[in-house]
Amino acid sequence: MNLILLGAPGAGKGTQAEVICNHLSIPAISTGNIIREALSKGTEMGLKAKSFIDAGQLVPDDVVIGIIKERLAKDDCKNGFILDGFPRTIPQAEALDNMGIVIDKVIDIEVPDEKIVTRMSGRRVCSKCGASFHLEHRKPAKEGICDVCGGELIQRKDDHPDTVLDRLKVYHEQTEPLKGYYEKAGLLTIVEGQEDVADTTALILKALED
Repeated sequence: MNLILLGAPGAGKGTQAEVICNHLSIPAISTGNIIREALSKGTEMGLKAKSFIDAGQLVPDDVVIGIIKERLAKDDCKNGFILDGFPRTIPQAEALDNMGIVIDKVIDIEVPDEKIVTRMSGRRVCSKCGASFHLEHRKPAKEGICDVCGGELIQRKDDHPDTVLDRLKVYHEQTEPLKGYYEKAGLLTIVEGQEDVADTTALILKALED
């Protein structure tokens, strides 16, 4: 089964991709991860991406698409895959179609913006060991101190409310139109993100069986 996971930043796509990957025994392909892999292996597309990254520029669509194409050609994708973080725009979706890649289903995890802001801005990460906590859902025993190693808990720049709102704005402008694109193709299934990760997982697995 060839799947695409859509959803705003903070909707929990990465966690769900990992669960589905284990459930269906197919690889979860994250754009960021495969770009890093292409860079480390020095593939042709990886070297092209490096030239843009070294110059402090965004990796252009044609290079990202080339890296995706390289990854999907590997043997472990023969029985299916999950794309997480690609496509991000309609031109990228069209490029995927033009590659001849057949998508079986697109799952969109819907979470209201206000919940995403609360979820992400409440996150705190240990500056030493990287353990993750939350001001509401997973409080440390001692405020500001990591339960694991005693390090200082900090808020990452990406989790600051202003940064989260900026990322959501970009999502709504550039990525959300993909819902309409895939709905027209008859591939879109919307899953309402739940407070409990396991409840969202159950809804996604049920949607995959339909």
